Amino acid sequence: MTTLTDALSLTSGCTLKNRFVLAPMTNCQSHPDGRLSDDEYRWLVTRAEGGFALTMTCAATVQREGFGFPGQLGVYSDDHVEGLSRLAAGITAHSSHAVVQLHHAGMRSPVTLTGRPAQCPSDDEATGAQAMTRDEVKRSIEAFIEAARRCERAGFDGVELHGAHGYLICEFLSAETNRRDDEYGGSLENRSRFLLEAVDGVRAACRSTFSLGVRLSPERFGMQVLEVREVAQRLMVDGRIDYLDMSFWDCFKEPEDATLHGRSLMSYFTDLNRGSVRLGAAGKILTGTQALSVLNAGIDVVVIGRAAILHHDFPTRVVRDPEFQAVPTPVTPDYLHDEGLSDTFINYMRNWKGFVTEPVDDHASAVV
Repeated sequence: MTTLTDALSLTSGCTLKNRFVLAPMTNCQSHPDGRLSDDEYRWLVTRAEGGFALTMTCAATVQREGFGFPGQLGVYSDDHVEGLSRLAAGITAHSSHAVVQLHHAGMRSPVTLTGRPAQCPSDDEATGAQAMTRDEVKRSIEAFIEAARRCERAGFDGVELHGAHGYLICEFLSAETNRRDDEYGGSLENRSRFLLEAVDGVRAACRSTFSLGVRLSPERFGMQVLEVREVAQRLMVDGRIDYLDMSFWDCFKEPEDATLHGRSLMSYFTDLNRGSVRLGAAGKILTGTQALSVLNAGIDVVVIGRAAILHHDFPTRVVRDPEFQAVPTPVTPDYLHDEGLSDTFINYMRNWKGFVTEPVDDHASAVV
């Protein structure tokens, strides 16, 4: 039976030393121009040191107009290469596969960060985002490819294309947000074209040993489970990628679509014909027992988010104690500091209800 400590080979020829992957997580710690900060470096390298076989950055924007949040890591300029090179070296020094997640926020790009209306497949009245011209679509695809080249040059082992959570690639995949009538809209084949052209472009531009992954989410943001399943199957059967990173939000739930009840959401992807493509799962994996159960359900790698924030060495702890459980939340800011989070990251984590303890109001608690 497969264990969490088993090594895993990828199509590109790389080998992961175990089955633990650090999830790509927003943390707002980079400089305003996208350059790497010491805080971002510490956060990621500490996780590599903590035993993750694959250490992935936060979503890193491939275009200046694609920023999604303050302090986002950038990969759209050669000005970023110096910091990226430092980060790649820091991660790989701990025998961790170093990966950058490539991202464009699409309609979720705030004008306050980009200085222009957000871009997306079709005009969106709710956000004020504007439909991309065909030339803009082509330029954006090329930006993903060029960003991958830049990451390769900086010394990273691979990249992942962020096709989940309602950002640009996901917006092209969704029939709700993509109402185009050209070759990038309409049928699922056309709506998948942006993603597939980016995948093929990265494969052609980078060395054969450079790994390539894709993140998809099967629900929310206009995504339909069976459509995402079809896209996943095409990526796998063609052997276009090394791994598919599925963001389930909860690995143990059934689909939201009542017509698909009776089996887990995860099972709609574990039974696909994978060929040589590996399958990862993210969503509420907080204990060693849960991680192993996900692996035994047919997943190849467990993608750890919340538990990795709480424990920089979650893989090491689980190997030492297979029943290890992440510390319960809320936790104090001091605790998170000790786990490698900066004040900026801790403040961002306050957006996660019940994750960080609230400051004590000395006046309110004083005895009268």
